[in-house]
Amino acid sequence: MQEYWELYMKNLEGHPASILFNAGISMETEELRSTHPTVSFVKVMLKEPNENGLLSKGEESEILFLEDKLEATMLKFRIGKYVGRIITDNTVTFLFYMQFTYNWQDFLEFALKEFDSYEITNGFSDDSEWNYYQNLLYPTAKEWQMIQNHRVCKSLKDSGDNLQIARAIEHKLYFVDFSKKDILIKELENKGFVIQNEIENEDGIKGLSFYRLDKPFYVDIDELTLDLIDTLQRNGASYDGWETSLVKS
Repeated sequence: MQEYWELYMKNLEGHPASILFNAGISMETEELRSTHPTVSFVKVMLKEPNENGLLSKGEESEILFLEDKLEATMLKFRIGKYVGRIITDNTVTFLFYMQFTYNWQDFLEFALKEFDSYEITNGFSDDSEWNYYQNLLYPTAKEWQMIQNHRVCKSLKDSGDNLQIARAIEHKLYFVDFSKKDILIKELENKGFVIQNEIENEDGIKGLSFYRLDKPFYVDIDELTLDLIDTLQRNGASYDGWETSLVKS
């Protein structure tokens, strides 16, 4: 199993939620559905949540230690795989997919014996379709775009970029329905975008590159790209990301 973890924020039932999940395992879910058909959880009530119901700095080290202990014990007992955690509404929920559950209680006793001061619940149920992973942990297309946005923003910022300065930001799209090309170009131009070039990917699918002067700051680029995703979907195309130049002053 590949280890490739992503962290992002979303809204769950009206509460902000921090989601950490193993994205690398997504390539293996077809096989794992048959070998690991049971989802299990360990849910921990936070002692000192912050004002948003999320993990506070004061409690972070202990919760991360608890997480490490759960993951290490899962490997020791060889009964399943740790796939992610959800922090929301004053709780942390750790999720696993299990091969078998006959020694689930032994696993819990070994992993949690140092954490008696916490209020902890647990359980497991059949999930051979991996719905919890795919529909709760795994990001939507828009959430994935925000993950990518923030990664690029951080890279720019680490290189000394002033993210508040507007500059040309180039975007790419590929057509799902090429017959809507002219309608889409008109809508993009009405939004102030300049069409650059017609492009084609390695599979022969046609697309466009286009740009506009915008700020690549976190909130601004999220608003921009999420609006583009909606615009393109309405007009038979899919969004393929953005790039820009480094601006330090």
